Amino acid sequence: MTRYSLWSLLREGLTGHRGWPKAWRDPAPRPSYDVVIVGGGGHGLATAFYLARNHGIRNVAVLERGWIGQGNSGRNTTVIRSNYFFPESAAFYEFALRLYETSARELNFNTMVSQRGLITLSHSRHDLEGARRWVNAMHLNGIDSEMLTTADIARMVPDLDCSPGARHPIHGGFMQRRGGIARHDAVVWGYARAADALGVDIIQNCEVTGFVFDGPRAAGVQTSRGTIMAGRIGLAAAGHQSVLAGMAGFRLPLTTYALQAFVSEPLKPWLDKVVISPATGVYASQSDKGEIVLGGALDLYPSYAQRGNLPVAEHVMSGFLELFPSMARVRFLRQWAGMTDVVHDSSPIIGAAPVEGIWLNCGWGTGGFKAIPAGGWTFAHTIANQAPHPLVEGFGLDRFARGALIDEAAASGIAH
Repeated sequence: MTRYSLWSLLREGLTGHRGWPKAWRDPAPRPSYDVVIVGGGGHGLATAFYLARNHGIRNVAVLERGWIGQGNSGRNTTVIRSNYFFPESAAFYEFALRLYETSARELNFNTMVSQRGLITLSHSRHDLEGARRWVNAMHLNGIDSEMLTTADIARMVPDLDCSPGARHPIHGGFMQRRGGIARHDAVVWGYARAADALGVDIIQNCEVTGFVFDGPRAAGVQTSRGTIMAGRIGLAAAGHQSVLAGMAGFRLPLTTYALQAFVSEPLKPWLDKVVISPATGVYASQSDKGEIVLGGALDLYPSYAQRGNLPVAEHVMSGFLELFPSMARVRFLRQWAGMTDVVHDSSPIIGAAPVEGIWLNCGWGTGGFKAIPAGGWTFAHTIANQAPHPLVEGFGLDRFARGALIDEAAASGIAH
């Protein structure tokens, strides 16, 4: 491990880190690869890493049209959890959470996982009854969860307005103690460095503009940096997956929406839980830098924009202040939006595309970040074996023809 003096750290900070070794290479694209992954976010990088580590397939390229992590992987609110309702979703997201728990050791990179606990509030007796059913389902799926009284919540989150006169009175709720947050950039960088160390080529500023076909089979991609042939092609470009599918000649049941988020000025440690309020449509946590991180529901219209708008900002801010009136004088610093591909049943699509040679990882809606480790693990297995991993057998495109939907709209919701 390289050690730096205080002076060398200062010098590198002032000179653009020119003396530090790069965390990963910047190779030129080769003419062909065994596997090409389109999309340099968390899912694409994790897929490449697990292809190399779990399956010994190291002749792999990850193509990113900009820089890695510029999309949803760097534009989310970093929540990790496995409090899903149906067995298929619960098993998948629990596997993802367990991989997050060991990610720092596995990747030799601090992913800053903070399992501070995630509280979902109930604002009516009907919400509370639904929470009990949800907790029971989680227990049946072997996942930790517990009901909380109003007094429990008031003790855990003292600044939350738990008074009887609150506009949205809190009747109780439930908690997953192993839920929490992770550092989104660190997850991307950790998988990038680990994949590069195993020989994967990470090619940035390389936009896919079309596909090369050998008869009915996709045999390569056309890019802004030339044609690249591939034995198999994995698409993991959240927000633009339907665009890529159109280039390949098929359609996906996806609608793209913007999902906005906000951060405040840094504060001293104040909120050591993730708090979700379905009634207000708002959730909040505090980052390691002290910022309050806020999110809400999706925009109500399809969009490819990565920017916000005042109506959503007003809704999120007012909902937050209804929960935490003592925060009225806190200033907010910035806002952003990510592009989320939403499927009819709010569950992802992992499996074969209608075009031979192409494999799909998409449709994560608002749950893509928490799914990164398991998404990469199962997608790598699916590509390597040309058959779905057991955890994602129910998430293929064929479920729409069979009517076997996995409707996780409630568990997805605003609980990002």
